Amino acid sequence: MACDGATVLNDAANYFLALRCCLIAAKRCVFIVGWDVHSRTPLVGPSGTVDDGYPAEFGPFLHALLADRPELHIHLLIWNSPVIYAGEREWFPSAKFSLPDNDRLIFCYDDCLPTGSAQHQKIVVVDDSIAFSGGLDLTMRRWDSDAHRAIDPNRIDPAGEAYPPFHDVQMMVDGEAARCLAELVRHRWACANCGTAPEMGSPRRIWPDGFAPDFERVKIGIARTEPSGRGRAAINEVDRLFIASIEVAERMIYVENQFLSAEHVARKLAARLTQQPKLELLLIAPKTHASWIEARTMRNGRLEFMKVFDEAGVSDRVRLLHPQVADGATVEAVMVHAKVMIVDDVFLRIGSANLNNRSMGADSECDLVIEAIDDAERDKIASIRNRHLGHFCGVSEQAVAESLKQTGSLIETATTLRDNGHGLHPVQDGIPDAKELVDFVTPVADPLRPLGLERAARATVPVSIKLLALVGVVCALGAVWRFTPLYEYANADRLLQTLRSIEGSPWAPLVIVAGFIVGGLVLFPVTVMIAVTAAALGPWIGFGSAVVGILASASLLYLIGRIVGIGPVQRMLGPRLRRIQKKIVGHGVISVVLVRMLPLAPFSLINMAAGASGVRFYDFILGTIIGMAPGLIAMSVFGAQIADLLRQPSWSDVALLVLGLAVWIAFSIGAQFVVTWWSRRR
Repeated sequence: MACDGATVLNDAANYFLALRCCLIAAKRCVFIVGWDVHSRTPLVGPSGTVDDGYPAEFGPFLHALLADRPELHIHLLIWNSPVIYAGEREWFPSAKFSLPDNDRLIFCYDDCLPTGSAQHQKIVVVDDSIAFSGGLDLTMRRWDSDAHRAIDPNRIDPAGEAYPPFHDVQMMVDGEAARCLAELVRHRWACANCGTAPEMGSPRRIWPDGFAPDFERVKIGIARTEPSGRGRAAINEVDRLFIASIEVAERMIYVENQFLSAEHVARKLAARLTQQPKLELLLIAPKTHASWIEARTMRNGRLEFMKVFDEAGVSDRVRLLHPQVADGATVEAVMVHAKVMIVDDVFLRIGSANLNNRSMGADSECDLVIEAIDDAERDKIASIRNRHLGHFCGVSEQAVAESLKQTGSLIETATTLRDNGHGLHPVQDGIPDAKELVDFVTPVADPLRPLGLERAARATVPVSIKLLALVGVVCALGAVWRFTPLYEYANADRLLQTLRSIEGSPWAPLVIVAGFIVGGLVLFPVTVMIAVTAAALGPWIGFGSAVVGILASASLLYLIGRIVGIGPVQRMLGPRLRRIQKKIVGHGVISVVLVRMLPLAPFSLINMAAGASGVRFYDFILGTIIGMAPGLIAMSVFGAQIADLLRQPSWSDVALLVLGLAVWIAFSIGAQFVVTWWSRRR
């Protein structure tokens, strides 16, 4: 589709400033779709300050816009991420963004993807007239200027902590391209069941001052990844376009990407390098992967990715480099989060898709693409490549162009140009982890396809598939416990030793109850707490302690929900509250029992929803006891076996665990049938 203007926004400071200008110009509707969002994100430009009369932080900025524009509606759609990401995200963001007396900011969680998939698109659309798409979320630790200074006082997160330089890229488009993205975000909004979206409005000119278009009257392509589900076929445009663009490369492939682990893409690159003896491949990526799970999966994946070139005999024309900046004795590696690919001077791609397996089929992705059709567009694509490479090397776009002309080599240019403390350096990933660990973790953390079936289709899933999925989840949890830092800092031995050390103490019950209360407040899995309690104190004492702890935690959260009321809880839980209310409000004990047995929401969220929705306390407590009985009994009886399995796996422990799961499943299914039958009779 065509657009009047398109420009590449290098790094968050430029993107945030352009977006801020467009949001201030908004009159009717704004859609913000992302992987994450943070209310205290500084929506500021390279100066780090604002002078337009609106707050600097993202959440208050949106609130001020709504106060000024009575016709404006803002729609926020964020991935409903699992609890494992809670430590790096803002808690209850819906409560931070929503206003108690204003329903024109609608915050919704996107949980319509299959199990194991993530909503990874990062799109903003303003008045259906201008749109942004790329790799940047409006969240913390993203802001940085394209100078990437080693020390920058403006690079501070909401907790007041400094963070390293951060690089990412977004594209801004208008015209038909913006309207196509407006349709895409409405599709995601409808898929997430977030309510009725406003109809498309008439386009108008909102292009921000100070941002000259890189392209004018250019054709834009959109490449998507969407996993199959809810009657929809999978969309694999991202994967197919990577392959198609590689097949026509002749001299240079320039890549900026956070993750490199899609081996089938590496094989295609190696094949093209073999066919074209003058072709070079430059990969710019992070120096390291910070988190444990990324180091175990993406670092190992990157090693395998690069191994493909060694085996094909083309590694002399491939370089994997990371950007680094220095200011005196301070040296910082620049975090590369961008997803950019430029093939020769004819193909430009900017989006959300990484070069890993997930982006090819498991997650939702959106990339924008320009294929040059004349010399002017080819010159502009080459200019963008040179500009990006120059900003890593601390030199101008012109210096890069001159080096390329003199050397004829993208690799030589990238490895020799260094100035102003900036430069590109070889990535040293070391040796891979043990094959057993890699083979176990990678299929879960970097799958080519979703791990499970779509949530909405659970009611039609055969029991046999449910059993297999449950076993897989248990194995995955065991792997996380055994191989992640949880094993070192919260492993089974330490937890058991801590609990057993107070086993004979009169304070033991209070400690157990306090643990359940704290766990409920931080959304810690209640089944894990039950199992550890039983493993430490034995099945009978553990069962009794767990019952008291569960009821204390449930009662406190019920009380919190009752006190704060339906409004704040609605803002925290979003559409999940409606699903819970539909099941429990006005239907007595049996409905609470049924909700406890069905995977509508975590234990803690159900407790708050029940209190806020006015469910009778007697019905709530009795329904909680009955509904959680199957899990309580199974986890208490087999808690010791679970702990032994996590410490020192043996076939006998595995057999007992499988037996426990079978008993638990059978009892749960039977209880669900009984409860459902009884509720229908009533």
